[in-house]
Amino acid sequence: MPEQVQELKWFIYLTHLMELSIAFVLAIPIGWDREKETRSMGLRTFPLVAIASCGYMLVGQSVVGDDPEALSRVLYGLMTGIGFIGGGAILKENGSVHGTATAASIRNTGAVGAAVAFQRYEIAVALAAVNFGILRYLQPLVGKVTR
Repeated sequence: MPEQVQELKWFIYLTHLMELSIAFVLAIPIGWDREKETRSMGLRTFPLVAIASCGYMLVGQSVVGDDPEALSRVLYGLMTGIGFIGGGAILKENGSVHGTATAASIRNTGAVGAAVAFQRYEIAVALAAVNFGILRYLQPLVGKVTR
């Protein structure tokens, strides 16, 4: 019996490590883009937000089980905290506001991590891809619209 329990724990450890790794990998392109654009948050922040979000939701699942109401409270608290972090990216300078795309991306990256924790990989991949696409490919359009 003890060997079976130990094997089960290793399976859980490896599963969680895989999920945290997926969240990390999905956040890298977003962080890379922000770092390349020399934004206040970048290659370190975005993957950390993704794995922390994934980790909090994995811990929440292990503590509260499958109770949807309790899990929604964990998710609510997580997203509120991430909103606070993203708020630090927003700056108002001479009547102009900067950093809203970075702040929105931080929130989105938190959702990527949470989706991975719930094994909703299709949502996580879609969120990460759309986020990266918006940051990377709509920037030239923004320049044309504001002229």
